[in-house]
Amino acid sequence: MGDWLQRPRRSLLFMLLVLVLAGLLVALKMPVALFPDIIFPRIVVSADSGNMPIGQTQVAVTRPLEQALRAVPGVQRIRSTTARGAAEISVQFAWGTDMTSALLQAESAVNRVLPKLPPNTRFSARRMDPTVFPILGLSLTSDRLDPVALRHYAYYDLRPLLLAVHGVAQVDIQGGAQAEYQVIVDPMRLQSYGLSLADVESALANSNIITAVGRLQRHYRLYQILSESPLKNARDIGHTILKTGADGVVDLSDVAQIRPGTVPQWTTVTANGKPAVLVNIKQQLGANTVAIDHAIRGLLRKNVGSIPVGVKISTWYDQSQLITAAASSVRDAIFIGAALAALVLLAFLRNLRMTFIVAIVLPSVLLASVVILYVFHQSFNIMTLGGMAAAVGLVVDDAVVMLEHIMQRISEHPGERVSVLHSALEMSKPLAGSSAATIVIFAPLAFLSGVTGAFFQALAISISAALIISFLVAYLAVPLLADALLTSLDAERAERPGRLLGWTSLHYGQVLEKLLRRPILLVPVLFAFLALGGWSYTQVGSGFMPSMDEGGFVLDYKAAPGTSLAETDRLLGQVQQILAKTPEVASYSRRTGLQLGGGITEANTGDFFIRLKSHRSRNIWQVMQNVRDKINTQVPGLRVETGQLMEDLIGDLTAVPQPIEIKVFGANPRTLEKVAGQVARRIGKVSGVAEVFDGVTIAGDAVDIHVDPVKAALAGMTPGQVTAQLQGLMEGRVVSLIPQGQEMVGVRVRAPHDLWNEIRRLRQLPIVAPDGHYLALGQVARIQIKAGQAELQAENLKPMVAVTARIEGRAMSTVMGEVEARLAHLSLPQGVYLQYGGLYREQQKAMHELALVLLAAILLVAVLLLFLYERFTIVLSILATALLALGSVFIGLWITGTQRNITAMIGITMIVGIVTETAIFFFAEAQNSDVAELVRAGRTRLRPVLMTAIIAILALMPLALGLGAGAEMQAPLAIAIISGLLAELPLVLVVMPGIYAALEGFSRRMARSSAEKS
Repeated sequence: MGDWLQRPRRSLLFMLLVLVLAGLLVALKMPVALFPDIIFPRIVVSADSGNMPIGQTQVAVTRPLEQALRAVPGVQRIRSTTARGAAEISVQFAWGTDMTSALLQAESAVNRVLPKLPPNTRFSARRMDPTVFPILGLSLTSDRLDPVALRHYAYYDLRPLLLAVHGVAQVDIQGGAQAEYQVIVDPMRLQSYGLSLADVESALANSNIITAVGRLQRHYRLYQILSESPLKNARDIGHTILKTGADGVVDLSDVAQIRPGTVPQWTTVTANGKPAVLVNIKQQLGANTVAIDHAIRGLLRKNVGSIPVGVKISTWYDQSQLITAAASSVRDAIFIGAALAALVLLAFLRNLRMTFIVAIVLPSVLLASVVILYVFHQSFNIMTLGGMAAAVGLVVDDAVVMLEHIMQRISEHPGERVSVLHSALEMSKPLAGSSAATIVIFAPLAFLSGVTGAFFQALAISISAALIISFLVAYLAVPLLADALLTSLDAERAERPGRLLGWTSLHYGQVLEKLLRRPILLVPVLFAFLALGGWSYTQVGSGFMPSMDEGGFVLDYKAAPGTSLAETDRLLGQVQQILAKTPEVASYSRRTGLQLGGGITEANTGDFFIRLKSHRSRNIWQVMQNVRDKINTQVPGLRVETGQLMEDLIGDLTAVPQPIEIKVFGANPRTLEKVAGQVARRIGKVSGVAEVFDGVTIAGDAVDIHVDPVKAALAGMTPGQVTAQLQGLMEGRVVSLIPQGQEMVGVRVRAPHDLWNEIRRLRQLPIVAPDGHYLALGQVARIQIKAGQAELQAENLKPMVAVTARIEGRAMSTVMGEVEARLAHLSLPQGVYLQYGGLYREQQKAMHELALVLLAAILLVAVLLLFLYERFTIVLSILATALLALGSVFIGLWITGTQRNITAMIGITMIVGIVTETAIFFFAEAQNSDVAELVRAGRTRLRPVLMTAIIAILALMPLALGLGAGAEMQAPLAIAIISGLLAELPLVLVVMPGIYAALEGFSRRMARSSAEKS
């Protein structure tokens, strides 16, 4: 092998150089995102059938759609919400489902049942993925342009520019107003001319004509024959002829007022307290978020001259800032770790050439591993970059171990020419085994499902890629570099320990020898260690995803049921004053009657997005709590919830937005609402539970017009004809469209609002009978105010009410333990039962799967060790050491107050591989179980173990301290690994040899006993 390496040494080094250059090139092209690309297995179907009562909507719309969608192959769970005339159905599939095919099948199922639904029912179906939320939000405000002109500029001028940017999938415009012409008809004047509203609508529709009626061919020319009499403006509309006769002509202006207006809407959009138009930019799945942001900002700078005077474009949300800051934080952690590694190496080895070799190896390995990430269609995100940062210590370990071994072999033969490459060959088996021990622990991660699997498979790929490249570089490149750069003098200096290290090595050898001769001394130490680790495990609470300061948060609000848009605006004005006085707030945008992520929304609900300043004295959780407390105190008419956008995004995509969700199932909606109220009151008393919602959403009050069929028949009408006239008079109908510039402006015909803006006037609203006479609405209908009804929810077609809440300041497992205890004694009516959902259910599932991953990783490591050594004594001593190291992780989590979340669990799993890797190198030195040999092996491995552990700890320290944006996501992982590494030193160097010696002694005694019996 050494001779083989010697011959193509130049080509091998050149090949590795090409791989590094390829990694550098690929790194410049890799997409940059916050999280890995995740295909969420969820589809949302929204249906709109007008304004039917909620109960009727559920029977006529929701149930048929639920039954149709339940038959789609692969559906695991269906959840629905029914409001007045609207239904939203969430369809959950298994992770890994082809969601493009699933979406087509869901649309097909809805289309099959659509003819059976109420007339004019419309539906939409959309896949839920990270692109449903904007990556960049712009707000347009102006003191000069009216809302119509501002929206026109945003939609017809700015939107096409943004859609042309590579990677942009969709640009949504919210706010502003759309122009239309309004024809305000006077019913009394219509009656005096013997006309009806239908006559006006028909005349307008037939007066705005542009139609091709044929073609004419003459000589060498072909002509298209058009019949056109288009309406162009309000004057043309007013001159529309309604009636002619002996008395003259009646045109529209005789019976109606024609004026410019805006399309009726029940929403409000503001930015920093001013009316605004919001431009929400969404990216294609897998696109480069940072590149899109840079392209859009460059485009806006280039086209600044085309922006209308007085229009101010501001940013209300920019995901790329968080991505860039998070990527920079992890990048800085890698650089800091590399610099500290170089200093530690220099301090231990006191050799610039060896330090230079490791300094070359580390960035080369990381760059080359980018090629593997590219092949697996990964992006630069928090998980992949965090994996690279976690791999720094492991990469350095491989290089240091190889260099240490080479220097040791050279120093053993002073004055002789030693083949460096043959010396390196001796380390091939332990080096391959140690790398494989760390890589195999990630193999079970491939079987993780849900958000956990999607996130941490990217982390596993990142670390595995670095370890594979690290092995190849340590096995091929490091020996070649050592052969070219190092001399026997370097080896002698490197192997000559310093005063401190020599003293440490001497005393370590003495302590280890005493323990090996009397292994019983380890028993009380191990017992105390196990007891402390077990106790720490009970004290460490569990959670789900680590919290991360995103620099902004969403504030969802809901006014009392039935609150008007004007009153909601008044209440939100007080909220805006609170935000304006909060020093950490940089800007905010508001939607009323709308939501960032879509969904069923009433005019009394909506959300704020609040962007915070980069430099602030309080963290985001303190700001959120302060804002929420002030709103609850100063604006009692609002119920508010706060959460960060990416946290809400993951929750919305998985259909479990809240940490706590208690689902109350039963047959009677009234009973469910009553029980849900009891559940909400009980869990609200648990410390750490905040923003409790009983799950009952009441739609606003309604004015119920019940047309009496008999009275209507006596007037020569049907209830349907009366309803059609009411719709035309009140809401109005767009009966024609007039082209103006780039848009079509509608012509809406309606009655004056003064005729029906009060109940008493509504009763006098004139209705025209077929024979032409008018009668008041009150003569054929009963009009009364009806209290609002609760929206209906169901899961898998079973009626359900979901009580939700957030958790603050305490671990999820601790809070949920108290919640379950409080609800255990709740007396439930017959047929009613509770189920726990939300992020807690996802966390329980993730923790169960990660525990299985840990068990599988230990078993795989055991198989690998047996393959390497074929001795159970070695395998058991290594596994016992790795399991003991797990106890230290829980001690570290307890001391730092870190939750045992899914990130920490990955760190716990990695410790098994890291400890196993170090142990393999120890046994590569130990030739047998004699005390003198184990002491010699321990003293030989002391320096590299100390070096690699210190380097890995220092490399992970920036992440463990949570320095920089996004570092909080990796902090539990780093803390878990550092805790394990601190315990690794005494465990591998002292405890493991003792366990091994004891097992070998027991094995020899058993063998002698067996021989004597035979």
